[in-house]
Amino acid sequence: MKVSVLTIRRVYDELEEERFITSQVGIGTFVSTGNLELIRDSKRHLVEQVMLELIQTAKTLRITKEELNEMMNILYEEDGQ
Repeated sequence: MKVSVLTIRRVYDELEEERFITSQVGIGTFVSTGNLELIRDSKRHLVEQVMLELIQTAKTLRITKEELNEMMNILYEEDGQ
């Protein structure tokens, strides 16, 4: 991928600082299980950002909240997950 080792180290340091991962010398680096709520909040925040962009686009196109909700319900059910 041609990513600098220094960049990777910095990212690992930031993830550890934010308690997303834990590193154990000689063993490895692991996703932190003690901070699952933080991970869940981070995922929700990402979805919220995408939804805000979606809402702005819908408003620009004059799609009502009801239409948008209907579209969301249909797409959510079609996904099958």
